[in-house]
Amino acid sequence: MKDFFKKVSVLIMITLLMLTTYSMTNISVQAAETIEVEAESAIIVDAKTGKILYEKQSDLKLPPASMTKMMTEYLVLEAINEGQISWETTTQISDYAYWLSSNTSFSGIGLIQDKNYTVRQLYEGMAIISDNATTVALAELVVGSEGEFVKMMNEKAEEMGLQEYKFVNSTGLSNPDLGEYHPEGTEPNADNLLSARSAALLAYHLVQDYPEALDFSSTMRSELDNRELQNLNWMLPWEDNNFTQYYYEGIDGLKTGHTDAAGYCFTGTAQQGDRRLITVVMKADSEGSRFVQTQKLMEYGFTQFETTELFPAGYQLEEESILPVAKGKEKEVEIATAEPLETMIKSGEEEQYTINYQIDEDKLDEDGSLIAPIESGEKIGEAILQYSGDVDNGYVEGDGSEQRVDLVTTSAVEKSNWFMLSLGAIGDFFSSIFSTVVDFFKGLFA
Repeated sequence: MKDFFKKVSVLIMITLLMLTTYSMTNISVQAAETIEVEAESAIIVDAKTGKILYEKQSDLKLPPASMTKMMTEYLVLEAINEGQISWETTTQISDYAYWLSSNTSFSGIGLIQDKNYTVRQLYEGMAIISDNATTVALAELVVGSEGEFVKMMNEKAEEMGLQEYKFVNSTGLSNPDLGEYHPEGTEPNADNLLSARSAALLAYHLVQDYPEALDFSSTMRSELDNRELQNLNWMLPWEDNNFTQYYYEGIDGLKTGHTDAAGYCFTGTAQQGDRRLITVVMKADSEGSRFVQTQKLMEYGFTQFETTELFPAGYQLEEESILPVAKGKEKEVEIATAEPLETMIKSGEEEQYTINYQIDEDKLDEDGSLIAPIESGEKIGEAILQYSGDVDNGYVEGDGSEQRVDLVTTSAVEKSNWFMLSLGAIGDFFSSIFSTVVDFFKGLFA
């Protein structure tokens, strides 16, 4: 009897252990499938496609503080790429930049006037430690004055398709802080404004167009005038125990920001394998919290979404994969996708995606036929990815930025020779006459 009760007790313990394990597993899965971000505004974007994976009030315009400098970085890198300046171009520090540099309330690092600084040195100061004076010095170098540079910032924002933005200076300080130095052409009491969505789109363009920006944003330490420049991004692989709790695998950027009006902000980016995410947190309540919230966003994006090839190259829609051909040796031609269509999707949502064909009307005659000759692999339209699930956050570039791949012909069709075309025209002529006669006699007996 003792053995019987002993066996029953063991079975009960095993059962309880299994139920506990299942419960804990279920809880962890549920926790991973939801996200609560303690910030006023936030967003997650797939850096390859621009697809928005999550958003919280992402169109809310807020002061971005030093995240403003991402636009300054972009324009400096553009000027380098276009040959206007180089990394070794030198410039000196203006009275305005010197005033910023010597003002400890602006975290100035103390630049020296009448000294030549290279673009590389100034860019490191801007990108690594978010220095304001080096930022102004670069803006003045690119176009002559910060006022003219601000015009460039707003023009580039419009070109990029940013929807919620206003740039009034190159640094992210508020104009009242700048006093008499506020850029010409801007209001003395104005502040820069960005939404999380616009900040993410700006970061998306920066990473896509000038990935070298990540070399600087991931640099943990450098020096200028024998002073250490220490990166303000606590999520990098620091050995300091004060920062290790914020580390996240793959983080290599991008830009912190803080003012009293803006709160604590951070535009982050991380790569794991072949996947890269961009996240934005705006108006978190503390310096550490902006990184904790970024950890949540990154973990949600990387664990709940996966890059999936939904439709392979050569994919054809049933009953839509053949187009008629006019004036060709063949009467029709097949079409298919030129490249695979892949995107980041939430796990288990593969069946929620379809594609639609969009044929280029300029390629068709009035009867809807392609006109020979036609080359093999000739683009005749696009296949557009469509999502029919419950939550569609769209793409950070806005309407019309859905993922697309080219639709191409799978074979060539030669133009029919003049004799065959003539016979066809004669046949069409007599066919038309016959139809007219038939219609005439039908009318008589109607």
